[in-house]
Amino acid sequence: MSDQPLNGKVAVVTGASRGLGRAMSLSLAEAGGRLLETKALINDAGAEAEIFVCDVRHESQVGDLEKRVSERFGPVHILINNAGTAIRKNLIDFSLDEWNVVLDTNLTGVFLCSRAFVPHMKTHKWGRVINMTSIMANVGSAGRSAYCASKHGVLAITKTMALEHAADGINVVAISPGFYKTDLTTPLSSDPVKNSELLSNVPLNRWGDPKQIGDIAKFLCTDAASFITGTDILSDGGWVAQ
Repeated sequence: MSDQPLNGKVAVVTGASRGLGRAMSLSLAEAGGRLLETKALINDAGAEAEIFVCDVRHESQVGDLEKRVSERFGPVHILINNAGTAIRKNLIDFSLDEWNVVLDTNLTGVFLCSRAFVPHMKTHKWGRVINMTSIMANVGSAGRSAYCASKHGVLAITKTMALEHAADGINVVAISPGFYKTDLTTPLSSDPVKNSELLSNVPLNRWGDPKQIGDIAKFLCTDAASFITGTDILSDGGWVAQ
C-alpha cells in the first residue's frame, strides 16, 4: 500500500467516539481519509474531521446528517456502520421497548445510514461500506437474543447490499470482532477471574488490540481489497472456529 492510499476520500464512521470506532477512524485518518468523528485525535493525525451528533435510529436525524456532511465535505466515499448497543436478558424478559432499542440501533441504523450515503458512492462508481457485526452474528448466546438477532440481520444486509451494488463499484463487507480490549470491556479484563474464564475460550489466549480492527477496516477500503465483498471478516482469536 502507498503511504496515503485513501488520500482525499470522505468517510463517515458512526459510533466513533471510543473503542473500535475510534480505532477505525484513526486508521483511516492515517491513510489519508477525511474523517467525521473523534475530531481532536484525527486532526492530530493530519486529516480533516468534524463531529456530527445523530441518533441512527431516527430517519429524520440521519437525513439531516447526510445533508450536513454533504455541505461540509461533499460526497461520501466510505461508510462504517459501527453504532450499536446491547441489553442482556433472556428473550421472555424483554419489554418491546427494550427489544426495539437494540434492533433499531444495530439493524435499522445500518439501513438508514446506508440508504442515505450509498447514493453518494454510486456517483463516484466507487465506495466501501463496512458493517460492524460481531462473533454473535455467527453463533447464538444465552441472554443476548436481541443482540444476536440484530447482528445476524446486519450480516444478511451486508450480503444483500454487496450483490445489489457490485455493478456500482461499491464493496460491502462485515467485520465480526471477538473480544477486544476497550473501555467497555475493562470490567472483564481487569477482573482476574473473569479475564481467565474468558481467555480460556479464546484459542489465541489473549485480547484483541483495537488497532487491529482499525487496520482491517483500512485495508478493506484500499484497492488491495477490491475483490472482497459480500463476506464477513472474523477477527476473534479463533473463538468461532471451536
